[in-house]
Amino acid sequence: MLGPVKLAVVGGRRGASFDRALARLNDNVTLTAICDLSEAALASWGASHPGIRTFTSYDHLLETADCDAVFVCTPLLLHAGQAMKALEAGKHVLSEVVAASTLDECWQLVETVERTGRTYMLAENYCYMRPNMMVLNMVQQGVLGDTMYAEGAYIHDCRRLLFTPDHKLTWRGEYRRLIDGNGYPTHSLGPVAQWLGINRCDRLVSTATWTTPAVAATAYVTQRLGPDHPAAAKGFWTMGDSATTVIQTEQGAVIVLRVDSNSPRPHNMTHYALQGTRGAYLSSRHEGEDPLIWIDGQSPGRSYEEKAQWESLWTYADRYEHPYWGQLAGEATLSGHGGGDYFVLKDFCTAVQAGIRPSIDVYDAVTWSAIVPLSVESVARGGVPVDVPNFMRSRGMG
Repeated sequence: MLGPVKLAVVGGRRGASFDRALARLNDNVTLTAICDLSEAALASWGASHPGIRTFTSYDHLLETADCDAVFVCTPLLLHAGQAMKALEAGKHVLSEVVAASTLDECWQLVETVERTGRTYMLAENYCYMRPNMMVLNMVQQGVLGDTMYAEGAYIHDCRRLLFTPDHKLTWRGEYRRLIDGNGYPTHSLGPVAQWLGINRCDRLVSTATWTTPAVAATAYVTQRLGPDHPAAAKGFWTMGDSATTVIQTEQGAVIVLRVDSNSPRPHNMTHYALQGTRGAYLSSRHEGEDPLIWIDGQSPGRSYEEKAQWESLWTYADRYEHPYWGQLAGEATLSGHGGGDYFVLKDFCTAVQAGIRPSIDVYDAVTWSAIVPLSVESVARGGVPVDVPNFMRSRGMG
C-alpha cells in the first residue's frame, strides 16, 4: 500500500483516547470517518477534525466511507462481530480488547481473517509500555536465561464505571451480570505471552480459574446508591470481584494472572513478574517506584553464594532498551497508555502498508481472549483445568 492508511474509528468516545497518537502519526494514517451512536460525540469529533465524515450506522460506514481500515473501539461484546463485518467488507481491522468473548467467535474470527486475507491486529497497548518492551528485548537476547514462570495482573477499581449518572447499568455493569470468570485477561496476559514466546516457540495448553464473591461490588452499591437499589441485592452480580487464572504451556511454563476491577485500593493498575534461569523481573509495586531487575553475573550478589540485590530496571536501559523506545520515546510518551497507543497504531499501519504479519495477529488475539470463555467454564466446574484450543491449527499451523 502506498501512502497513509485511511482509517475509520468506530466508537467515538473510547476512540478519542487515541487522538493524540493519531496526530503524531499523520505520515502513516489519515482519519477519514467516525462512527458513534452519540450525536454529541460525533459533533465533538467534527469540531476537532473538520471534513471528517460522521456516521451513526456502522453498516452505512462500511458501505460508503472512504477508508482502508476500521478501528473497533466499541464495548467489548461487540468487537468480534464488528471486526468480522469489516473484514467481509474488505477492510483491515484494528480491534480493542478483548478480540472475542466466546470460543465460537474466536474460531470464526480466525476463519474470516484467513479467508479474506485482510490484516487484523489486536490493540493490546500494555504490550508496548516501556518496561514490558525492555523486558521483551532482554528475553529475546537471552539475558534472563530460560523463562518458565510469569505473573500478570490488572487491578483497576472501575466500580464508578458500572452505572450511568442516573444509576442505570452501563455495558460494563451488564457484562458483570452475564458471566463469572476472568472477563478481561489480555492486559495481564499479553506482555507475558510475548515474553514466553506463545504462538512462536510455545503455546497455551490448559487453564484453570477461581473467582471471589462479588462483595466489593455489592458494598459499593449499598454505600453509594443505597441498600434498596437492585444492584445491592445478594446475587445481583454474577462475576466475582477478583479472578485468578493459572495457565500451563506446552513447554511446561506456568503463568498466573489476576484481574480485579471491583476491589478498592490505591491506584497502581498493573503487576508483572518473570523468572528465568539467569535472572528475574518485578514490575513496580507502588506508583512512582522503579521496576526491578536482577541479572546473574551483572547485578550485585549471587542468589546461591551471597545476598542477591534488586536493581532498577533503568540501570540497564543503555544496554537493553527496546529499539522502539530508544528511537521514538519522545513521540510515544506524548500519547496515551504509557506510549502504548502510539506504538499500537504505528505497528498496525506498518503491517497494512507493508503487507506483513502484525506484531499481535489474529492468533495472538484469540489465544489471549479465549481465556474469557475458558475461565467461565473452569469456574462453573469448580476450578478444574480446561484445554486451550490450538487456533494455529486451523490452516495446518502449529
